[in-house]
Amino acid sequence: MLDPTDTKLLAALQRNAHLTAQELGDLLNLSPSQAGRRRQRLEAEGFIEGYAARLNPAKLGLAVQGFVQVHLSSHGPEQSRGFSRLVASQPEITSAWTMTGEADYLLRVYCTDLQALNTLIHEILLPHPGVARVQSQIVMAQLKRDAPLPT
Repeated sequence: MLDPTDTKLLAALQRNAHLTAQELGDLLNLSPSQAGRRRQRLEAEGFIEGYAARLNPAKLGLAVQGFVQVHLSSHGPEQSRGFSRLVASQPEITSAWTMTGEADYLLRVYCTDLQALNTLIHEILLPHPGVARVQSQIVMAQLKRDAPLPT
Protein backbone atom coordinates (compact mmCIF):
# COMPACT_ATOMS: atom_id res chain seq x y z
CA MET A 1 0.00 0.00 0.00
CA LEU A 2 1.09 3.52 -0.74
CA ASP A 3 0.97 6.10 1.97
CA PRO A 4 0.60 9.85 1.28
CA THR A 5 4.39 10.34 1.36
CA ASP A 6 4.84 7.61 -1.27
CA THR A 7 2.29 9.24 -3.56
CA LYS A 8 3.99 12.64 -3.14
CA LEU A 9 7.33 11.02 -3.97
CA LEU A 10 5.90 9.36 -7.10
CA ALA A 11 4.29 12.60 -8.24
CA ALA A 12 7.55 14.49 -7.75
CA LEU A 13 9.56 11.90 -9.69
CA GLN A 14 7.06 11.97 -12.57
CA ARG A 15 7.66 15.72 -12.85
CA ASN A 16 11.45 15.39 -12.52
CA ALA A 17 13.16 11.99 -12.37
CA HIS A 18 16.52 13.69 -11.72
CA LEU A 19 15.63 14.68 -8.16
CA THR A 20 18.36 13.71 -5.74
CA ALA A 21 17.69 12.06 -2.40
CA GLN A 22 18.41 15.44 -0.79
CA GLU A 23 15.85 17.23 -3.00
CA LEU A 24 13.26 14.49 -2.42
CA GLY A 25 13.89 14.67 1.30
CA ASP A 26 13.35 18.42 1.26
CA LEU A 27 10.07 18.03 -0.67
CA LEU A 28 8.81 15.26 1.60
CA ASN A 29 10.14 16.53 4.95
CA LEU A 30 12.35 13.44 5.24
CA SER A 31 16.06 12.93 5.58
CA PRO A 32 17.85 12.19 2.30
CA SER A 33 18.48 8.60 3.41
CA GLN A 34 14.78 8.05 4.23
CA ALA A 35 13.75 9.53 0.87
CA GLY A 36 16.33 7.39 -0.92
CA ARG A 37 15.12 4.22 0.81
CA ARG A 38 11.51 4.99 -0.10
CA ARG A 39 12.53 5.51 -3.73
CA GLN A 40 14.43 2.21 -3.74
CA ARG A 41 11.47 0.38 -2.19
CA LEU A 42 9.07 1.80 -4.79
CA GLU A 43 11.48 0.73 -7.53
CA ALA A 44 11.85 -2.77 -6.05
CA GLU A 45 8.08 -3.16 -5.68
CA GLY A 46 7.53 -2.19 -9.33
CA PHE A 47 5.76 1.13 -8.79
CA ILE A 48 8.65 2.77 -10.65
CA GLU A 49 9.43 0.81 -13.78
CA GLY A 50 12.32 2.91 -15.01
CA TYR A 51 13.53 6.35 -15.98
CA ALA A 52 13.68 7.85 -19.46
CA ALA A 53 14.32 11.16 -21.19
CA ARG A 54 11.36 12.75 -22.98
CA LEU A 55 12.60 13.72 -26.43
CA ASN A 56 11.22 16.37 -28.78
CA PRO A 57 9.96 14.57 -31.93
CA ALA A 58 10.18 17.69 -34.12
CA LYS A 59 13.83 18.25 -33.18
CA LEU A 60 14.50 14.65 -34.22
CA GLY A 61 12.90 15.21 -37.62
CA LEU A 62 9.75 13.26 -36.79
CA ALA A 63 7.23 15.67 -38.28
CA VAL A 64 4.26 13.29 -38.48
CA GLN A 65 2.56 11.71 -35.49
CA GLY A 66 -0.32 9.40 -36.22
CA PHE A 67 -2.58 6.75 -34.86
CA VAL A 68 -3.21 3.63 -36.88
CA GLN A 69 -6.10 1.28 -36.21
CA VAL A 70 -5.41 -2.27 -37.36
CA HIS A 71 -8.11 -4.82 -38.11
CA LEU A 72 -7.01 -8.46 -38.30
CA SER A 73 -8.48 -10.89 -40.79
CA SER A 74 -8.59 -13.66 -38.17
CA HIS A 75 -8.01 -13.79 -34.46
CA GLY A 76 -5.99 -16.89 -33.74
CA PRO A 77 -3.02 -16.91 -31.37
CA GLU A 78 -0.50 -17.30 -34.18
CA GLN A 79 -1.83 -14.22 -36.02
CA SER A 80 -1.65 -12.22 -32.81
CA ARG A 81 1.90 -13.37 -32.06
CA GLY A 82 3.01 -12.65 -35.62
CA PHE A 83 1.51 -9.19 -35.56
CA SER A 84 3.06 -8.50 -32.13
CA ARG A 85 6.49 -9.44 -33.53
CA LEU A 86 5.95 -7.07 -36.46
CA VAL A 87 4.98 -4.22 -34.13
CA ALA A 88 8.02 -4.83 -31.91
CA SER A 89 10.35 -4.71 -34.92
CA GLN A 90 9.23 -1.28 -36.16
CA PRO A 91 10.84 1.70 -34.38
CA GLU A 92 8.25 4.09 -35.88
CA ILE A 93 5.59 2.35 -33.77
CA THR A 94 6.16 3.83 -30.34
CA SER A 95 3.07 2.43 -28.58
CA ALA A 96 0.60 -0.33 -29.31
CA TRP A 97 -2.58 -1.41 -27.61
CA THR A 98 -5.06 -4.23 -28.14
CA MET A 99 -8.53 -2.78 -28.23
CA THR A 100 -12.17 -3.58 -27.77
CA GLY A 101 -14.53 -2.32 -30.43
CA GLU A 102 -14.08 -2.33 -34.18
CA ALA A 103 -10.26 -2.21 -34.38
CA ASP A 104 -8.10 -4.95 -32.90
CA TYR A 105 -5.02 -2.77 -32.35
CA LEU A 106 -4.26 0.91 -31.98
CA LEU A 107 -0.73 1.99 -32.86
CA ARG A 108 0.93 5.33 -32.16
CA VAL A 109 3.50 6.11 -34.82
CA TYR A 110 6.07 8.83 -35.42
CA CYS A 111 7.41 9.27 -38.96
CA THR A 112 9.67 11.75 -40.70
CA ASP A 113 7.03 12.67 -43.27
CA LEU A 114 3.83 11.50 -44.95
CA GLN A 115 5.78 9.31 -47.37
CA ALA A 116 7.33 7.44 -44.44
CA LEU A 117 3.87 6.93 -42.95
CA ASN A 118 2.63 5.70 -46.33
CA THR A 119 5.54 3.25 -46.50
CA LEU A 120 4.83 1.97 -43.00
CA ILE A 121 1.18 1.37 -43.82
CA HIS A 122 1.45 0.04 -47.39
CA GLU A 123 4.75 -1.81 -47.31
CA ILE A 124 4.91 -3.09 -43.73
CA LEU A 125 1.49 -3.28 -42.06
CA LEU A 126 -0.89 -4.14 -44.90
CA PRO A 127 1.29 -6.92 -46.40
CA HIS A 128 1.28 -8.79 -43.07
CA PRO A 129 -0.83 -11.93 -43.61
CA GLY A 130 -2.98 -11.34 -40.52
CA VAL A 131 -3.92 -7.74 -41.36
CA ALA A 132 -7.25 -7.18 -43.11
CA ARG A 133 -7.22 -3.38 -43.15
CA VAL A 134 -5.85 -0.30 -41.44
CA GLN A 135 -7.22 3.14 -40.80
CA SER A 136 -4.93 6.03 -39.96
CA GLN A 137 -5.38 9.43 -38.38
CA ILE A 138 -2.71 12.11 -38.53
CA VAL A 139 -2.25 14.31 -35.49
CA MET A 140 -2.71 17.97 -36.41
CA ALA A 141 -1.70 19.31 -32.99
CA GLN A 142 -1.13 17.64 -29.66
CA LEU A 143 -3.01 19.51 -26.97
CA LYS A 144 -1.49 17.63 -24.05
CA ARG A 145 1.67 15.56 -23.91
CA ASP A 146 1.65 12.23 -22.16
CA ALA A 147 1.05 13.40 -18.65
CA PRO A 148 2.09 11.93 -15.34
CA LEU A 149 -0.22 9.26 -13.98
CA PRO A 150 -2.60 10.42 -11.28
CA THR A 151 -1.28 9.47 -7.87
